[in-house]
Amino acid sequence: MWSKGPIERFFRTLRESLLEALPGYKGPDVYSRGLNPEGDAFLFLDELDAIIREWVAVVYHHRPNRDLVEPRLPGLPVSPAMMFEHGDARAGYVEIPRDPHLALEFLDVKYRPVHHYGVELNGCRYNGNALDSFRDKTSPYLGEADGRWPIHFDPDDITRAYFRHPSERTRHALDWEHRPMLDAPFSLEALEFARRAASAKYTYPDDRLALRDLLNRWNLGLDMTRSERRMALRMAREQAAIELPDLSAEQQASQLAAVRKVLDAPEEPPGEGETQTRAWDGMAGDDDDPEELDLIPPRAAGGQDPGGDSDDDFYSTAIKDTDDD
Repeated sequence: MWSKGPIERFFRTLRESLLEALPGYKGPDVYSRGLNPEGDAFLFLDELDAIIREWVAVVYHHRPNRDLVEPRLPGLPVSPAMMFEHGDARAGYVEIPRDPHLALEFLDVKYRPVHHYGVELNGCRYNGNALDSFRDKTSPYLGEADGRWPIHFDPDDITRAYFRHPSERTRHALDWEHRPMLDAPFSLEALEFARRAASAKYTYPDDRLALRDLLNRWNLGLDMTRSERRMALRMAREQAAIELPDLSAEQQASQLAAVRKVLDAPEEPPGEGETQTRAWDGMAGDDDDPEELDLIPPRAAGGQDPGGDSDDDFYSTAIKDTDDD
């Protein structure tokens, strides 16, 4: 593994900086051991774990590391704690999961065989290209799986299920066979209600017929029962909560959250002897560059009010006077 080298280097640092000073240390070989390491050892695993954690937090994170370099100050010794504070000051703290599909780990899972037509879950058939290599094959999972494949699903949105590739460890979405009929999430509770309503109305109902009747009833605005209204309201809330931005077109700069926050900030008149500071002046993280001063509006550079005489107002007046002459 590519990470084995850094891990082994950390173990060496841990050994030379901490473990060698602890009683009962045996060393990497027989020549580095003490006279009676077995007799000196008295630390339990939880005690040793607490010592190592304290050493990492108090010593290791505050000791300069030659592998940490600030490009603008290459000769400055930087510790992990200093580098973290430096990055936090420049970019802010943003907590992002390492795995973009981490939320799928918290979904319900059921073990199902993969047939030639896909997988069947809660009476629904799901299929996708990711299943092509695993159709009619036994999975390597044992125990509860018993040779079947784990399928993750969301009971609040049954239009898709998720299959995890056993070797690549990637997630793949499987579409429900009736998903083209829907343009929004559809819950398992709503499907079970539609099945019960269709079974009471038809002799040989199926999911397509039950789904069509339920959608027609909701779209036509017919009288809905209390349970139908509750399900419709719940689905509308879920759809609004998971709505994603449109990435097909480039987002305008004025629509960015940071820009809106600056533009909507209230303006206060400057006090005596001080210059009015615009909200967007705090966005800069370094000293003012002379080349950047040309980008600052006249009011931010000179502290003039919108109603005062600025350079733009002077030239506009001069042009106006010339036109009048």
